[in-house]
Amino acid sequence: MHLKKIRESLLKWYHQNRRDLPWRQTADPYAIWVSEIMLQQTQVTTVIPYFHKFLREFPDIFSLAGADLQRVLKIWEGMGYYARARNLHRASLEIVEHHQGNIPSSFEQLKNLPGTGEYIAAAVASIAFHKPHPVVDGNVKRVLSRLFLIDTPVNHGSAGKIFHQHALRFVDTQSEDHQGIFNQAIMELGALVCKPRNTDCPSCPVISYCQAFHQSVVDQFPKRVKKKKIPVYHVSAAVLRKNGRILITQRKPEGHLGGLWEFPGGKVRENETAEQACIREIKEEVNLDVAVDSFLTRIKHAYTHFKIVMDIFNCTFVSGYLKLNGPVDYRWVTVKQLDLYPFPGADRKFMHLIA
Repeated sequence: MHLKKIRESLLKWYHQNRRDLPWRQTADPYAIWVSEIMLQQTQVTTVIPYFHKFLREFPDIFSLAGADLQRVLKIWEGMGYYARARNLHRASLEIVEHHQGNIPSSFEQLKNLPGTGEYIAAAVASIAFHKPHPVVDGNVKRVLSRLFLIDTPVNHGSAGKIFHQHALRFVDTQSEDHQGIFNQAIMELGALVCKPRNTDCPSCPVISYCQAFHQSVVDQFPKRVKKKKIPVYHVSAAVLRKNGRILITQRKPEGHLGGLWEFPGGKVRENETAEQACIREIKEEVNLDVAVDSFLTRIKHAYTHFKIVMDIFNCTFVSGYLKLNGPVDYRWVTVKQLDLYPFPGADRKFMHLIA
């Protein structure tokens, strides 16, 4: 395999075809770090406005470290995978305390930051500090699997190590372009040309070296282990009113949607209606008796490992003293005040109907 020629062809293509993305217009390690955290599980087009908004609100590591976590979550609201925001905030505190506010340049130090891991550590070390570390994301795995006909399923437990070994072959400390540029080039090829479907092989700068193309099996790579069917849960939630205000509760700071606010509710049990579940869940979560006034709407929402169908009801407080069992905090707020709190995507789908 002509590794040097592949590298040269790919770099030449990248310099001519790369997208003009905001994080490519800066050498600031902080901005690059933030972008890589955002890009880990979110598409580029979605990230761009959030990246600008985040840096306007938190232009440097000190402003992020000094911010309240609820404000960070609010700025992140809508992008999902909120553990990223919580870990970004935690990491900023560590960087200020232990690194004098400087993003670490060492791969090992970066890897040990909350929520960073090997991929982001390699990306930041190579792009911001020109260190010779290859990156392996979904785009890179797809390109490498087709170039080298790698049979290992990309979602198998052993894939990371195997694809990393292949990526290491392209590290060249003597190249005029540092490793960070090559990392961006191979990821860009996967994003624009060597796509999961509808590949643009005629535009590929390394087509002459691609084994999958020459064997007419591009559509058979990368290999994947078939995933289990995603479960769907029926849940119920309440827009609960008392004296002109609405009850919202806060989830525990750790775990799924940690730290976000939501309308009280939960799973509908077998042989239970959504209305009955709504009344029961409120009693269990906040110790209040309520009456269901009307059906507001039904929404559907998908998470990584499951989906929900949520029925939402307008409810009125009847009796009881509020006592939390599960949530860690609560507020009685006006409709206008709802905008001050970070909510999950599922809740935001129906909030515009609340009047």
